[in-house]
Amino acid sequence: MGITVDQARALMHEWVASMGLRHHMECVAACMAYSAAQIMPDEVDRWTICGLLHDFDYERHPTQEEHPFVGVAYLRERGDVDEEIIQAILGHATYSGVERTGDMARYLFAVDELSGFIVACCKVRPGGIDGLTPKSVQKKLKTANFAAAVSRDDIATGAAELGWEPTELIQHCIDGLSRQSRSLMLAS
Repeated sequence: MGITVDQARALMHEWVASMGLRHHMECVAACMAYSAAQIMPDEVDRWTICGLLHDFDYERHPTQEEHPFVGVAYLRERGDVDEEIIQAILGHATYSGVERTGDMARYLFAVDELSGFIVACCKVRPGGIDGLTPKSVQKKLKTANFAAAVSRDDIATGAAELGWEPTELIQHCIDGLSRQSRSLMLAS
């Protein structure tokens, strides 16, 4: 039997003290769950686990030499995380050399940076995610100093790898985050 969502969340909490990083992983997990519900409804838990664990080693091992490789080695040693999740985690790091060949890997890469950017947009809006549109997110994407650490290239690449227009991916992430907006503290 594989790792459960509750076990993945506990593992993430064990490795990550930063509330900001925990929140990021919860947001990515929400987008991944929403994505799976659209294309693979029987896989929602696995995709959620992928989102929860994709950065779980980052706080302890933030360098490109270590992240996500240390975390992946730990997950393999545990033996309860399947290889598709591990490959998706490796593939979300562009420098890992691991291609994003499956849907899980492509979606993880596509929603990772974008979900963080959308959260930043929510923080500067009185209504949070309520009423947020792709148009307003795209306008903020053109402002280089807004959430400057977010890779606009990765967002564009993520949409392209899914075969989507950027506005489609943005709306998809807004929808995924909106479904859990209260627990993610994104609503006013």
